[in-house]
Amino acid sequence: MEIFIIALASLVASGLTLFSGFGLGTLLMPVVAIFFPIEIAIGITALVHFANNIFKLGLMGLHADKMVVMKFGLPAIVAAFLGAFLLDWLAGLHPLTEYILWGQVHQVMPVKFIIGTVIIIFVALELSPAFSKIALERKFLPIGGCISGFFGGLSGHQGAFRSMFLIKSGLSKEQFVATGIVLAVMVDMSRMIVYGWGATSSRASVDWLLVAIASFSAFSGAFIGSRLIKKLTLRSIQFSVSCLLVIVALGLMAGIL
Repeated sequence: MEIFIIALASLVASGLTLFSGFGLGTLLMPVVAIFFPIEIAIGITALVHFANNIFKLGLMGLHADKMVVMKFGLPAIVAAFLGAFLLDWLAGLHPLTEYILWGQVHQVMPVKFIIGTVIIIFVALELSPAFSKIALERKFLPIGGCISGFFGGLSGHQGAFRSMFLIKSGLSKEQFVATGIVLAVMVDMSRMIVYGWGATSSRASVDWLLVAIASFSAFSGAFIGSRLIKKLTLRSIQFSVSCLLVIVALGLMAGIL
């Protein structure tokens, strides 16, 4: 059942990324977290996200701006390692508190509380017109790489900050999209090294069938979405998705999920 639900969520999430304003990782990770520990959910989502970006890299990668990739990407790689290591450390902490609800014991785990908080913050940023208008010059690219890479490693939320720092870099539409894809792949590769090391040391096994099915579903969702609607933001859909994300985030923070 979890394979079916995650595959469906991957398909829908990938399609929604074309016009909801949210990235695949932002939409998919909370669903996976319902069935797996949060650190494993982030790792599975990273694999699907990476596979999806590799697919897009083959289509548009040659248009990437090499100078921007260097200035933004190298700091992002280092910061992604730090964010991923922080996630691994948080996953090993003891519960903050526990309580009984409807006859069941629920634990408020530090890692779920922090990731839930991050989700809510990024939902607020994505919905904020003021944040979407912020654009910084090229000289701030290394700082942008550090911020985007760190949150990419910690929770997978890297797109909002990446766009904010790239949008004023003088890139054409093709360069902007391609450069964003290359940078996302760089961060994904960095954090997966740490996630993989953590999974090996804890003897956690990756459900590769689930990853493969979810990745194929993501490809299909992107293809179907591109045929159904142009790339634009539909405020009502974005608001509905935001509400669902906030509900899941609160469930994580409260130890219910």
